[in-house]
Amino acid sequence: MILIGLLTVSLLGSCTSNFEKWNINPDEATEDEMKQDNLNTGAYFAQMERGVFIVGKDMGGEYQITEALEGDLFASYFATITTWGYTTYNNDHYALYQGWYNAPFNDAYEKIMQPWKSIYDATDATSPARAMATIVKVFGMHRITDMYGPIPYSKFGTAVKIPYDNQKDVYYKFFEELGEAINVLSEYANTNSSAYLADFDNVYSGNVPKWIKFANTLRLRLAMRISNVDENKAKTEASAAIGNDYGLMAAATDDAILHQSTSLTFRHPLWEIGTSWDDEHMSATMDCYLNGYNDPRISTYFQPTAKNGDYRGARNGMARPNKDSYKDVTSRPNFSQSSDMNWMHAAEAYFLLAEAKLRWDLGAETAQNYYEAGIRTSFASANVSGADSYINNTESLPKSNYVDPTNNRSTDVSGMLSMLPVAWDTNASMDTNLERIMIQKWIALYPDGQEAWSEMRRSGYPGWVRIASYNYQSEVSSNEMISRLKFPTTEYSNNSENTNAAASLLRGGDTAGARLWWDVKR
Repeated sequence: MILIGLLTVSLLGSCTSNFEKWNINPDEATEDEMKQDNLNTGAYFAQMERGVFIVGKDMGGEYQITEALEGDLFASYFATITTWGYTTYNNDHYALYQGWYNAPFNDAYEKIMQPWKSIYDATDATSPARAMATIVKVFGMHRITDMYGPIPYSKFGTAVKIPYDNQKDVYYKFFEELGEAINVLSEYANTNSSAYLADFDNVYSGNVPKWIKFANTLRLRLAMRISNVDENKAKTEASAAIGNDYGLMAAATDDAILHQSTSLTFRHPLWEIGTSWDDEHMSATMDCYLNGYNDPRISTYFQPTAKNGDYRGARNGMARPNKDSYKDVTSRPNFSQSSDMNWMHAAEAYFLLAEAKLRWDLGAETAQNYYEAGIRTSFASANVSGADSYINNTESLPKSNYVDPTNNRSTDVSGMLSMLPVAWDTNASMDTNLERIMIQKWIALYPDGQEAWSEMRRSGYPGWVRIASYNYQSEVSSNEMISRLKFPTTEYSNNSENTNAAASLLRGGDTAGARLWWDVKR
């Protein structure tokens, strides 16, 4: 249950640690002084940024159960190489563990929606602070609706027990909010060259034009998400995003990255999960695509194995894997303790444009040019060379056999994967070239498994190596893909009437196999 107004928002970090004292101590800053320096909104904005992909002191475990054990597994970016004593079967076996699937929902309302509401209440409709916060809210909450389906959204802040909106209404609200936020920030940027909330913004340091580009790209992402179920609305929103004067993210310098700074330090959670704990390493699917394509990004994404110096993955859903057997022969995610947190890469904009061109002939370039620009921009973000030879490769394919590095057992996976070369084929069908786009988009989205999982559900691409062992109690076939997370048990306990009503909106009820509103193709 989401307790609006009853829960105190925790303000962490050196720039916000004295917020409450400043707010009440007559010897410190007055309310007017706080407004002048944006302290009344900036502290909450910084908290929102930390809450999208959860970071902070000792937050690796929280990130793990909201990201790494959810979308990162379902998208086959990582595979678990360990077991947990409290659960024999878990998300990697398509058997959702309630202690994990409760977390993304509950954290989002505490760490994103509540501080957004504080900013909303302290500002008016023309405020750049409200606009920037709303963009972050949509960015964070679209991930939540894409995990669960219906969510409490439009009535947030109006009651203790909040009714759920169906997913279509949530998406329409996203588009409305993004349009309004883009207009407000454009008005500001047209008349001001100064940064806004620079002391609190660890993504773009208050660079308003970059926030507009990010919002436009997010709008295009969401438009393409609904393209199979609400094409007219999708095309309208895509056209608005593409046609905006400030444009889309276009270069690696536009990448949305939560930077570590003097005001924000954390141990990168994927360093903790993959290197310190050895819980999750490269998946077999990643192994087959990156090695098969001889993809130079492999050395940016993953570490060579400790034993053999090669790049190898583990199969998702292994039956009780032995960590000691796998940890030195599979590749750890290549993050250091001090790595920044990726939000969105500019390369995604080009893959979205390539699809929009294929579908509706939107944009000035050809679908091929957009596709190839996406690969080049992804290479730039990964700081690797060789994009041209990679783009023109007509021969290399994903590996057709996965070999378990612990026993050299080979599995034919050619019927599971998308067996297409990288090079564009002007004679191929629209669907074949869409599959080609989605393969490269999946690679470029790394390490954002949640977004990759959403796009795999929406498009059906790319193919993935099926799980190694199956829990008969799962609500999803081993040949299919997890469709969603179940509603939190805490919602059934504390908000049961609204949660039961939300379950009735789903095709098949509140199960892991119930497909979301936009999931109609595969």
